[in-house]
Amino acid sequence: KMAKKSALDTLLELAQTRTDDAAKRLGALNAQGLDMEAKLALLVQYWQEYSARFQASMQQGITASDWRNYQEFLNKLDAAVMQQRELLAATQQRVEVGRVAWQSARRTLKSYHMLAQRQMRAELLHLARHEQKET
Repeated sequence: KMAKKSALDTLLELAQTRTDDAAKRLGALNAQGLDMEAKLALLVQYWQEYSARFQASMQQGITASDWRNYQEFLNKLDAAVMQQRELLAATQQRVEVGRVAWQSARRTLKSYHMLAQRQMRAELLHLARHEQKET
C-alpha cells in the first residue's frame, strides 16, 4: 500500500531544498570571493610594476609634470587597492554568513533524517509485533 506523505516527509523535503539552496549560495559567494582576491592581486601587481617604473624613471631624471603624473596615478592605484581590500573583506564576511547558514541548514536536515529513521524503526517494530500476534 502507498503510505501517505507524512508531515515529517514534508519537513525533510523542505530541509533538503533549504540545504541545497544554501549550498548554491555559498558556492556563488565563494566564487565571488575568489574573483575579488584575483582582482586585488592584479591591482597590487600593477601598483608594484608602476612604482618600480616610477623609481627607475626618477633615477634617470624626469620632468616635474611627469613626476606629478606618476604620483597622481600611483595615488589612484592606492585608492583602488584600498577599495578592493574593503570589497574583499565585505565579501569574506558574506561567505562566512553563507557558510553558517549552510551548516545550520545541514544540521536541521540531519535532525529530520534521524527522526525519520527512528519513526521507520518504530513502524517496523510495530509491524513485527503485529505479525507475531497473528501467527
